Amino acid sequence: MGRARSKSDLPTKICPVCQRPFTWRKKWADCWDDVKYCSERCRRHRSQATNEANQ
Repeated sequence: MGRARSKSDLPTKICPVCQRPFTWRKKWADCWDDVKYCSERCRRHRSQATNEANQ
């Protein structure tokens, strides 16, 4: 068995909607490069973030 990684060693990204950092999750292991939003709520509100950025 391998040793578990500490949470501080996991990769992070910044959510474009809420501007908060979020950390890699095991369920994103196969699609981490495609993950853009920290949560389903932010994904649903993504159009508001693009509208605010364009103004």
